[in-house]
Amino acid sequence: MTTPPFDVDLFLGLPLTARVATDGPTVRPVWFLWEEGAFWVLTRPSTGLHRRVAADPRIALVVDVCDTATGVVRQVTARGRAELVPFDVPRGRRKLVRHLGADESRWDPRFVHYLHADPAEHGTVWLRMAPSSLTARDLSYVPAREDA
Repeated sequence: MTTPPFDVDLFLGLPLTARVATDGPTVRPVWFLWEEGAFWVLTRPSTGLHRRVAADPRIALVVDVCDTATGVVRQVTARGRAELVPFDVPRGRRKLVRHLGADESRWDPRFVHYLHADPAEHGTVWLRMAPSSLTARDLSYVPAREDA
């Protein structure tokens, strides 16, 4: 990867939503965690994402923002082979805190369940993808002024 036009780690540390594409083609929005040079996404065997990745681990993922008020347009596109790895609660908490805030008592019970249910019983695993390619683009612009 060439030198990116912005701090990719800082950008991927924001509570953004990614879209994951699998064979089919199928595209699904997901919350993710960017750690250790990899994207981490929660999934379970009952989901289409889990089944598709188990059948064919090649995926593509995009994280982007487009703010027409400020003109900030940034995107990170990644491709690679995903793997399904055991769930761990500390990483799960970091991911959920990022999107839901630190006060677990205010979370929707569906998300609390991930941290307290037995992963073997619930089936929760991580989809982990360390990109084989990662492209960052800054397409930002200066928005037109309304009074101009």
